[in-house]
Amino acid sequence: MNKIKIILTFPKETINKPIICHLNTDYKLISNILRAKVMPREVGKMVLEIEGEEKNIEEGIKYLESFGIEVIPVSKEIKFNEEECVSCGACLAVCASGALTLDQESYQVRFDRDLCILCEHCVRACPLRVIEATFDEIER
Repeated sequence: MNKIKIILTFPKETINKPIICHLNTDYKLISNILRAKVMPREVGKMVLEIEGEEKNIEEGIKYLESFGIEVIPVSKEIKFNEEECVSCGACLAVCASGALTLDQESYQVRFDRDLCILCEHCVRACPLRVIEATFDEIER
């Protein structure tokens, strides 16, 4: 099983169509919407994580593109510098996904990359700037 993250830009005409649903049913992909801004009569944006067999991912991306959806594979991650962190807890208050937690034994902030939804609230909350977001487009 492969897992990739992609940015989708939806034309206005596609907003009311169950396109993501078809990725799951027709292409046997598991999709996880990480971020989205989809409004009626506007261009929509979505960060989507999809998981499945490589062939199914490729076919699913072709399906998206057939609707005029721009698909950009991305590598985006939150980098957490544990050595510089003083465990003030400011980031804990804004992390809705539970990716940032306080270790009950060491009282150190811990980061679980697999739980992160890339909302970047922690980046803005960190007073020491030991948390940062990186964002690089991947060539296809």
